[in-house]
Amino acid sequence: MNDEFGAAPPDLTALLVATGLKDAQAFQGLYSACSRRVFGLARRILGDPEVSAEVTQEVFLLLWEQGDRYKPGLGHPISWIMTLTHRRAVDRLRSEVARAGRDETWGRRHWSTGFDEVAEQVTGRDEAERVHASLAVLSPVQREAISLAYFSHLTYTEVAERLGVPVPTAKTRIRDGLKKLRVALEPDYALV
Repeated sequence: MNDEFGAAPPDLTALLVATGLKDAQAFQGLYSACSRRVFGLARRILGDPEVSAEVTQEVFLLLWEQGDRYKPGLGHPISWIMTLTHRRAVDRLRSEVARAGRDETWGRRHWSTGFDEVAEQVTGRDEAERVHASLAVLSPVQREAISLAYFSHLTYTEVAERLGVPVPTAKTRIRDGLKKLRVALEPDYALV
């Protein structure tokens, strides 16, 4: 069978075997006959033309170094070449994805958030002062219950035990106290 110019297609089996035996002319013939298909498959898998060109080069280097491993009885040479191409392209794709993941992880660990620490401390101090001043609106029993719950990190049951009151009473003191605090602090937060 002849190609569009009337020339017979190259014997890929002979070219591949000769390439494996380090025949430079056979390598040139194999490259001319298959490089477009190799590049095309790599490009379909990888998308990036530069990386696809690198994979194409790697495949032909592999054919030069290991072409003697090709067994003609196991399949057509182009099938073997395309299998090598597919494997190499998928390996490169996995490698790129893994590298991108490592870069992203490293970036998250080492990237410092750009913020004004002084402003952050001043704002935090102002808020703490507003909350502390707002505690004055609470009754002494509410203030004590909220202080135990939020500043000592006690549960409702622990607050009730500490105050010597039933759990529902401790919950009510905390809930009512928080409502008073919210009302006292709302004008400050409405400005934000």
